[in-house]
Amino acid sequence: MKALVTGGGGFLGKAVVKRLLSRGKSVRVLVRGKYPDLEEAGVAVFRGDVADAATVYNAAKGYDVVFHMAAKIGNWGPYQDYFQTNVVGTENVIAACKAHGISRLIYTSTPSVVHSGGDLEGIDESLPYAEKFTAHYPHTKAIAEKMVLRENSPSLSTIALRPHLIWGPGDTQLLPRAIDKFKSGKLRLCKGPPKRVDTIYIDNAADAHILAHDRLNSNAGCAGKAYFITQGEPISSGELINRILKAAGYGPVEKTISPSLVNLAGWMAEAIYSIFRIKSEPPITRFLAEQLTTSHWYDISAAKRDLGYQPRISLQEGLELLEASFNK
Repeated sequence: MKALVTGGGGFLGKAVVKRLLSRGKSVRVLVRGKYPDLEEAGVAVFRGDVADAATVYNAAKGYDVVFHMAAKIGNWGPYQDYFQTNVVGTENVIAACKAHGISRLIYTSTPSVVHSGGDLEGIDESLPYAEKFTAHYPHTKAIAEKMVLRENSPSLSTIALRPHLIWGPGDTQLLPRAIDKFKSGKLRLCKGPPKRVDTIYIDNAADAHILAHDRLNSNAGCAGKAYFITQGEPISSGELINRILKAAGYGPVEKTISPSLVNLAGWMAEAIYSIFRIKSEPPITRFLAEQLTTSHWYDISAAKRDLGYQPRISLQEGLELLEASFNK
């Protein structure tokens, strides 16, 4: 079996590639940068932009399954940039699968496709997509996820996984941002009743993708469906931040701020950056403010039932592994 992993140089992408290699799979990654570590591991590195149809077509030629993980992430930037990578890129992947007779497509999505701004507490996949979004990332990911699931057919089995807040050793998003803000003295915890959130340890997120690979076929109950993938251990956002910082040798965060001020700051920052056409990402956005001031945790019963998913590494075990990685 030969697998193409778009975005295989990313945090989650590399974890999935590692699992595939350990099973003796032939793996190619479609990436934009140079990844000598992947080449040394025996991965075929195909460089190019997922938004270019010819590039994706050529990268997929000769492969049997596609893990589509490439995406433009973040909370700020022109809509067209997100649309090109997340939507056009996904269109190109689907087209390449059809052209080459590839029978399985595993798409990495996000729970943010259903987040409309309020609390999400124990919800399952029956919750519809959000109708309004405060950031281009979840908006374009929702468009792409819908496309992937609509394409499920006897000849192309598709599935969408929605991992939430991936973290662990090698994390390039959550942990570095938290540490930077803590060091600069800008990190605050929200006042008021604790808001619980779900996360997922990197190894568990990779496990879910491999399980989807193993279960997915034209007759599978998981075909054409989306699944929330988390630790299944909701935790207050404040406790999460402090426990992760502690594992990295920092914290605790003692300063607090009201949720109303967080949301106001998101609106004001976006307005200022838009008026003055500042290209860098604001310190806070409306989307980030929503994530910090609301609960968002999910029912993962469907993933357990249809994929056989069980978080192999607990939250506490993950934190211990994270701490050990900083003490090497």
